[in-house]
Amino acid sequence: MRMEFSLCSFDGALPVEVTIDDDNGRYTIRKSDRSGEYFNSPIELIAWVKTHFREEEFCHPHEFRGMLAKLTDYELNGSPF
Repeated sequence: MRMEFSLCSFDGALPVEVTIDDDNGRYTIRKSDRSGEYFNSPIELIAWVKTHFREEEFCHPHEFRGMLAKLTDYELNGSPF
């Protein structure tokens, strides 16, 4: 299973990209400044997102809320759907 999100943020020209790729064991965040975060599990990634990102940082807050809802569902049920 793979989930990818690309969100426009106010602080950079590049979008923030959040990837959960269970098939390849890849759990990453690329921030708008091109720096990144790498995690050993999707649960670590989700916790980092909830701690470090706020919807006010993004051009389209509803997209951030939608991503957060899918991540929370994944965290609780192991499925993004």
